[in-house]
Amino acid sequence: MSNKIDTVLFDLDGTLIDTNELIISSFLHTMETYYPGQYKREDVLPFLGPSLQDTFQPMNPEGYEEMITTYRTYNLANHDLLVKGFEGVYETVRTLKESGFHLGIVTTKRSDVVQMGLKLTGLDEFFEVVVALDHVEKAKPDPEPLLKALDMLGSSPDRAIMVGDNHHDILGGKNAGTRTAGVAWSIKGREHLEQYNPDYMLENMADILPILGV
Repeated sequence: MSNKIDTVLFDLDGTLIDTNELIISSFLHTMETYYPGQYKREDVLPFLGPSLQDTFQPMNPEGYEEMITTYRTYNLANHDLLVKGFEGVYETVRTLKESGFHLGIVTTKRSDVVQMGLKLTGLDEFFEVVVALDHVEKAKPDPEPLLKALDMLGSSPDRAIMVGDNHHDILGGKNAGTRTAGVAWSIKGREHLEQYNPDYMLENMADILPILGV
C-alpha cells in the first residue's frame, strides 16, 4: 500500500523546525503582559498547535487581536535567536525531494514567518507548496488547508501522508482522507499523539523513508 504515496505534507513548527522555545516564550511574554503572574510554562503548552485566534479569542473576546499583535511582535523579534532544525530533518526532506516526492507544508502559522523558518534552516529549496494560515478560511483540523495543498501539488488524499507533531495534524489528515504520521519528538509527547491513532509514529524523521519505500 505504502508505495502508492507520492506526496508528503508536513506541519512546520515542532515537526520540521524546532520552534518550541520561541513559541513558549512568545506565549509567556504575551500572557505576562495581559495576565501578570497567572501563567507558567506548563500552562501555555496546550496553546501550541491551534491558531492564535483560537487560543486568545475565548479568553479575551474584546482584546484578542491586540494580544495576537503582542505575540507576533515578540515572536518575530526573537525568531532567528531561538529557532533551530531537528536532527535528521534536512537530510530526510532532501532525500524525499531527490526521490521525486511532491512536498508541501500545511501550517497554522502566517506565510511570512513560515518563510523565515524555512530560510533559516535551509529547507526553503525543497517545498513546492506552502499553505499557511493566511491562505485559508479554516485551519487544521479542518481539511481545507490539506486539500488546498494537494490540489496545488496535483495530488489527491489517497496518494498522500500528513506528518505532524500535534493532534490537529493527525485529525486534519484523517478529515482530508490522507494517511497520517505523528512525530515522537512532539513537545506534547508521543502518548498525546497516540490517542488520535496516527497510521505511523516516527522516532526520527528518517523513519518515514522505509514507510514510503525509499
